Amino acid sequence: MADQQREINKTPLSTDLEKNLSLLQERMSVKENFDVIVREMTVGSVKVALLFIDGLTNDQIVTLILKELVDIRRGELSINAYDKIYSHFVPYTEVEQAESLEDVVNKVLMGPQVLLIDGADRAIVIDARTYPARQPEEPDLEKVVRGSRDGFVETLVFNTALIRRRIRDPRLRMETMQAGDRSKTDVVLCYIKDVANPQLVENIKENLQKIRIDGLPMAEKAVEELISPGSYWNPFPKVRYTERPDVAAVHLLEGHVLVIVDTSPSIMITPATYWHHLQHAEEFRQNPTIGIYIRWLRFVGVAISIFLLPLWLLAVINPDILPPGLKFIGPQKTGEIPIFLQFIMAEISIDMVRMATIHTPTALASGISIVAALLLGQIAVEVGLFSSEVVMYVAIAMIGTFLTPSYELGWANRLVRIFLLVLTAAFGLPGLIAGAVIFIGYLAMTRSFGVPYLWPLIPFNWGGLKGVLIRTPVSMINIRPSILKTREKIRQAVPQPARKPEKK
Repeated sequence: MADQQREINKTPLSTDLEKNLSLLQERMSVKENFDVIVREMTVGSVKVALLFIDGLTNDQIVTLILKELVDIRRGELSINAYDKIYSHFVPYTEVEQAESLEDVVNKVLMGPQVLLIDGADRAIVIDARTYPARQPEEPDLEKVVRGSRDGFVETLVFNTALIRRRIRDPRLRMETMQAGDRSKTDVVLCYIKDVANPQLVENIKENLQKIRIDGLPMAEKAVEELISPGSYWNPFPKVRYTERPDVAAVHLLEGHVLVIVDTSPSIMITPATYWHHLQHAEEFRQNPTIGIYIRWLRFVGVAISIFLLPLWLLAVINPDILPPGLKFIGPQKTGEIPIFLQFIMAEISIDMVRMATIHTPTALASGISIVAALLLGQIAVEVGLFSSEVVMYVAIAMIGTFLTPSYELGWANRLVRIFLLVLTAAFGLPGLIAGAVIFIGYLAMTRSFGVPYLWPLIPFNWGGLKGVLIRTPVSMINIRPSILKTREKIRQAVPQPARKPEKK
């Protein structure tokens, strides 16, 4: 209803060029903004004005278009000047019309150029924009030993082109819309029409259209919080982020829906389960047997990062639970500080070092790491702040955290580890068991756009669980997850009408 009201309230363009320029001065403060440029000129005895943003314009293309306009002979535009210029004298592919003042303002602020013509109540929009952009390069968080080295960038058109290059299917859809009342950020909904669940597509599209916020400076993260169902305070990510076009293409073929936000190199994959965040492209760049080993190694590492410290703390608090052959696991010297506080202090210290490394210039990052290793390792043990076992087990847990491909899931698992440490320190074995049950139950109740977060484990689906545990060979890659309810699954579920017997 609000969108329809805005359509009704649009101000139509006038046939008087000076009046249009005066209205644009009120709306855009052309004279006050140094980067908003109006190039007024006369072509074929008709006054025109080219409006554009400096820095968002491809100067070479605009220069060629202006050259064509200047070459128009006097009297050639005496009748139907707008139609002749639009049809014959703008030699460019991406050209459209604008009929209201709001359309002109929005188009100019997005980057295209607008040509206003005296005597016409329409304007010509020339999409010869160019954004400051970097070249595609391999993402830092998703490196592979062998494979493509290109990655998504902050320019929307580059990202859609990288996907189109991998999926040349005419049924691939790239639907664009805008979000943010002031920023008007471009958002693209990407899916394969005859594969993706249409209900999922419509659900995400409706959520995007309901966004009512001034702007999206944090791009994809702000969009995720605004469209993902459930609690904002749930630390587990409900979408998977990727900066690799090959990973995005694989999920499109499975039936997922992508949300691409301009100014961000990270693309959202919806829906996403807990297991999606534990997959990595390296598994599919190796032999299936090696891929299975890599995947299981990652599963074990993630489990160690969550449960190792609480289990060792339990063994320290209650050493009687250990069999005689494992008595060496306990610390030889606990130190002056309780083991539980040593763990908490070590966790906080490592996170502080990690944050400091992010904010440290690259040339100094190695020095920060060396200083942290000395302070948290050797010196801390020598002065009795930490026991040597605490340092070792915290280091092992952190390695398991770094094994997690999803940066967001790594942070969530770290919070779970601290939660289990607190319960174990307070209640011992019952606290650890209760914490594990709460953790698994919380994941089981979490949903990502209607998909259970622990599927195919909860609810159990053996076919899907095999795909999680075993790296699928390429020959079986077209088997799509049943939980996505792709169009193929929908067609199989709908009873087909009985065929009439053929007449002999």
